[in-house]
Amino acid sequence: MLAKKKSLTGCLLLLFGLAAGAAGQPGPARGPLRILPSNPRYFTDGSGKAIYLAGSHNWGNFQDSGHRAEPGDPPPLSDFQRYLDFLQRYNHNFFRLWRWEVPQWTDTEPPGVKHARPHPWLRSGPGLAKDGKPRFDLTRFDPEYFERLRVRVKAAGEQGRYASIMLFEGWAVQLLDAWTYHPFNAANNVNGIDADADGDGRGLEFYTLVPTPMGKQVLALQEAYLRGVIDAVNDLDNVLYEVCNEAGPYSTEWQYQVIRFVKEYESHKPKQHPIGMTFQYRGATNRALFDSPADWVSPNPGEAAESYLENPPANVSGKVIVNDTDHLCGHTCGDNIWVWKSFCRGLNVLFMEELSPSPIWQDSARVAMGQTRRYAEKMNLAEMTPHNELASVRYCLAKPGSEYLVFQPGVRGVFTVNLKGAEGTLAVEWLNINADATVPGKPVQGAGVRAFTTPFPGPAALYLKLTSGGQ
Repeated sequence: MLAKKKSLTGCLLLLFGLAAGAAGQPGPARGPLRILPSNPRYFTDGSGKAIYLAGSHNWGNFQDSGHRAEPGDPPPLSDFQRYLDFLQRYNHNFFRLWRWEVPQWTDTEPPGVKHARPHPWLRSGPGLAKDGKPRFDLTRFDPEYFERLRVRVKAAGEQGRYASIMLFEGWAVQLLDAWTYHPFNAANNVNGIDADADGDGRGLEFYTLVPTPMGKQVLALQEAYLRGVIDAVNDLDNVLYEVCNEAGPYSTEWQYQVIRFVKEYESHKPKQHPIGMTFQYRGATNRALFDSPADWVSPNPGEAAESYLENPPANVSGKVIVNDTDHLCGHTCGDNIWVWKSFCRGLNVLFMEELSPSPIWQDSARVAMGQTRRYAEKMNLAEMTPHNELASVRYCLAKPGSEYLVFQPGVRGVFTVNLKGAEGTLAVEWLNINADATVPGKPVQGAGVRAFTTPFPGPAALYLKLTSGGQ
């Protein structure tokens, strides 16, 4: 959450009139997802098909949240059906299901005291917490939280959409006054639990492994919560997990332990789901993600050689990479160019946004994720990998000799594609990315380097598929 973020509530009614044409209703999501062994850039649903994940997410799609909304208690209601309608209109199939850990915090955009509900534990008292409401009992779950979790994930799956359940959220405790109101602050629970091991009033030790009796109690209660989440959704096919949003590098070993715990607990359950580790803000490196036991990761922009924002690398790590603007720039960047560059480098994409009427760059990213999903369904994606060397524009996803998708990010121009491995005739299709319109092209012969001129201004995608001869 590299920049401050905004509420889901009250924005979608205006947005829907601006959406691209609605996609057809997909079938239920299949799964559970697992890494595709033959092409580990993607998950598969067990069919052998590669599943490309792309979609918008927002911090108000699970709990009722006042984040980036006007102050008020109770907070604005989260309208999940409108959110699902939004995803359908743009042909998105993936999102993060956000969790806020605290019932109250103070923010500046807009300024005021914000609230969120429900939370995993009952507020039964006795006694009042720092927000003036009954203290939490960390040994008793609030059924509303887990029922809402299950209902929302299940509803998304019925529409063919995959949900990454955020297990913990570390950004607010680092940067705001959230620890004051955290359930694991001793002032806010009836169990005598205090996760602020060094007593500095920040509570960052909640996201670490503290080898003291109190630290072990904290971990045991965290693991009980994890079991509650898994028990609520284990039978659903469209589940992914995310350990924690943007806790700092101090959390590395704790995050690794959470991943191991989830995998171990699910190993005794009917279904096993992927678990991801996302970038640790601030000051961490992507290496901690790639060295983790996670199945998928979301990096930050990285060093110059990585540049997940401007020039996404086509590296293979053995983990599915989800390129998420939340960890690249918050909700202040991301457009159709970024989406297409990421797709042609073999990455999945997530777009952090406000779900409101937007500047052109937000509209273009929303539409582009639907565009790339269409091509992911059209192509034999399981056998396609990045081949920068085959196109002069350096963005090419291909099964050489058979199928090619080339992205030309600039204005109208000429570029070349090496088709020496394609023995026969290839069908040609252009996509005008800005207009979201396809333009048929004249078929070309393979067995050579061919030049192509974009038939319209602006960024373009070129799709080539062998139709005769060769394979």
